[in-house]
Amino acid sequence: METEQVQRISRALADPTRLELLERIAAGEEVACAALAETVCVSQPTVSHHIKELMNAGLIEARREAKFFYYRVNRRVWREYLAEMRRRVRARRRKS
Repeated sequence: METEQVQRISRALADPTRLELLERIAAGEEVACAALAETVCVSQPTVSHHIKELMNAGLIEARREAKFFYYRVNRRVWREYLAEMRRRVRARRRKS
């Protein structure tokens, strides 16, 4: 995974509202935008902004059905990000 994408994802996840939205999206197969807006304590335009940031980071994907949007986690990108973070931040073994 390119450093730039790792940084985009890390910045996206640093925001508590975006992290909460990602958790809610990941909890199901797909989540409607309207349902997300009802579960967080921010306005619809703010939810849209945070969703855009998560999409720009590649963490979520959107599907449009008529005038409604549905979001799901991009599991491939999530797995790659976790693997990259494990590679970059190796846990040191403690000497006994």
